[in-house]
Amino acid sequence: MEGKKLYIYDATLREGSQKTGITFSLEDKIRIIQRLIQDLHIPMIEAGWPGSNPKDIGLFNKIKEMGLNGSNIYAFGSTRRKNSAVDEDPNIQAILDADVKGATIVGKTWDLHVEAALETTREENLLMVGDTIEFLKKNGLDIIFDAEHFFDGFKGNKEYALKTIQIAKEAGASWIVLCDTNGGLLPHELKSIIDEVKNRVRDVPLGIHAHNDSGMANAIALEAYLQGVRMIQGTINGFGERCGNTDLTTILPILKLKMNVDCISLQDLRNMTEVSHFIYEMANLPGVPDQPFVGKNAFSHKGGIHISGILKNSKTYEHVDPHVIGNVRDIKMSELAGKSSVLHMSEKFKLPLTPDNPKVKAILNVLKEKENQGYSYEGAEGSLEILMRSMDMNIQDPNYYRNKFFNLEGFRVLTEMYKDTLLSEATIKVNVGDDHFHTAADGNGPVNALDNALKKALVYFYPGIKEIGLSDFKVRIIDQAGTASIVRVLAETHDNENAWGTIGAHENIIVASWDALVDSYVYKLLKDKRNW
Repeated sequence: MEGKKLYIYDATLREGSQKTGITFSLEDKIRIIQRLIQDLHIPMIEAGWPGSNPKDIGLFNKIKEMGLNGSNIYAFGSTRRKNSAVDEDPNIQAILDADVKGATIVGKTWDLHVEAALETTREENLLMVGDTIEFLKKNGLDIIFDAEHFFDGFKGNKEYALKTIQIAKEAGASWIVLCDTNGGLLPHELKSIIDEVKNRVRDVPLGIHAHNDSGMANAIALEAYLQGVRMIQGTINGFGERCGNTDLTTILPILKLKMNVDCISLQDLRNMTEVSHFIYEMANLPGVPDQPFVGKNAFSHKGGIHISGILKNSKTYEHVDPHVIGNVRDIKMSELAGKSSVLHMSEKFKLPLTPDNPKVKAILNVLKEKENQGYSYEGAEGSLEILMRSMDMNIQDPNYYRNKFFNLEGFRVLTEMYKDTLLSEATIKVNVGDDHFHTAADGNGPVNALDNALKKALVYFYPGIKEIGLSDFKVRIIDQAGTASIVRVLAETHDNENAWGTIGAHENIIVASWDALVDSYVYKLLKDKRNW
């Protein structure tokens, strides 16, 4: 099996968004797609269900303007409605309107679902599968058939489950994906089932879609590959409904590093940890420290015997080199912890730092102190780059660039509620060189008012600020101290060319918001000044 091509299909935007607590904005989804394409070069990306909501309709319109760099975007949908014509089904038409090359169609293969959920006959369900795939195929789309509840269906009525995927094959499906939708399958059950599937649908490649309700999603995916399956569907961080799905941040390193499977390049694998943490931020969720490969504790060593062994030979307590997946070794109570991470980011930001440069340790110490204050720079690389560049200029001052462009004397924010109307006004005092500005502005909330006031003060000196706008704004409680908790604010800002993330953390949500807002302006000014 070693070296044989395997296709990875990412379903984070639809399947992953079904995880409780996740609501991706349109901008979140665009940024996630960009990272999947640029950093991981995922070949197959499911963008969503174009007929289900206005947000996904807008997403597919945006995708038309994106550079896909060899990746393929798939729309998701279900078979036509029962007892209706496929060419009159609005959800099927929405897939065509999405203007993508491929679609993933989910269809019932378990007779229990056909009769209890769809409330139709088995014969009508087979027609629904065949009609839908044939119609979309004739309209030029590459079709993946997701055989929903296939393993439960196989166990309950083997012949009907096999008949369903046979119909999908005959209608023109390019892939048949076997779905363990309830997550109850065990790895040792796969071989005999896949053998029978191969006998029934020869010449059509198979995929696997596993849920993690029994904690087996990753094991199911690996075993399926060993049994000849050539597509694995999953999500970043295993996001998904109930207990989640196959976790691509775990399965990809295993396949590439331990099984020598052609599924991702070693260069792209180095971006895995960064992408994982970025998507946690987009989901507004804390990362899982003990997550394999990409978790902050995945290569953390605390025990004295372990540390002694690691310092002599890292293989003594590490099954892979953390740098290969973009993670870092963290030796507690040691100055060695985190240096490689600083050097990795300095290389990305084109900063001339070497391991023996004292600025590396100084930056690391500031980052650790910031982390204690509630900061986390995954998803906020704008703030991280400002900090690192500031310390590259002046080792004593992480706020060098903040103070270089403008200096805040103070601000005041008033918010009034009168009947059903909320009014916010911000007043700020800032200095730009020898010039002093005392300005005020209204907004639909305190942060918007601060944003408007700051822009009003600075635009005379820095006209490029006119281009920037706030794309997204997230607030998360860091500790559990009620209304006195530290809050972390993550802001996404854009101009006519790029988007960047910035961060603030404080017990006062307005101060945290101000810090994130100021960094968004500073990053823009640096970007225009240095053209990096």
